[in-house]
Amino acid sequence: MSSEQLSLFEESNSDQKELIPTDSKIPIPSGTYGNMVELAQHCNQCHRCELGNTRTHAVVGRGNLEAQIMVIGEAPGQNEDETGLPFVGRAGQLLEKILASVKLDTEKDVYICNINKCRPPNNRVPTNEEMEACKPYLLEQIRLVAPKIILLTGATAVKGLLGDKRGITKIRGTWMEWEGHLCMPIFHPSYLLRNPSREVNSPKWLMWQDIQAVRAKYDEICHNS
Repeated sequence: MSSEQLSLFEESNSDQKELIPTDSKIPIPSGTYGNMVELAQHCNQCHRCELGNTRTHAVVGRGNLEAQIMVIGEAPGQNEDETGLPFVGRAGQLLEKILASVKLDTEKDVYICNINKCRPPNNRVPTNEEMEACKPYLLEQIRLVAPKIILLTGATAVKGLLGDKRGITKIRGTWMEWEGHLCMPIFHPSYLLRNPSREVNSPKWLMWQDIQAVRAKYDEICHNS
């Protein structure tokens, strides 16, 4: 590893900041990025893991950069890889409907991103190494947006941010505090697509309970602020 890369980000030199540490063990310190544009530029040049070799676009995020609610998914799929935007396929369309059901607008009230910014081959689950390589970018996104509420869609998102390995069915709908943020694990919309029943205690019914709780907490935060 070159001395230039080992000293990366230690100084404010703009030439150094153009470099990206290819070794995922080299951290990206908090405060590295002044805005999401800088972060997105680095994500699209990043090769901290092998996923950078097969991506079409890095998928950084969409929505309001000052949103009180952040939604974090797992990783991009094919539609996301092609467009560079998260949650734009069938799962994304369902997410929009879920949020709209409690009058939350993804352009105004929500910022959406993923644990990993690059699509894993064949949409497989990201490995622990891939998640760790990408996590510094996610932490910077959380710092820049500074949401009060973080919704973690699916077990991979929960594990990637919180390190909690419990199954999503055991922890969904539960408020957890992390680094000053209120986090709630919820079902991933793709899981709901595979389980379309709306009967009592079905995944869709449980999601309706969860998203109403999110709306109530959001209203409480807005009222208190």
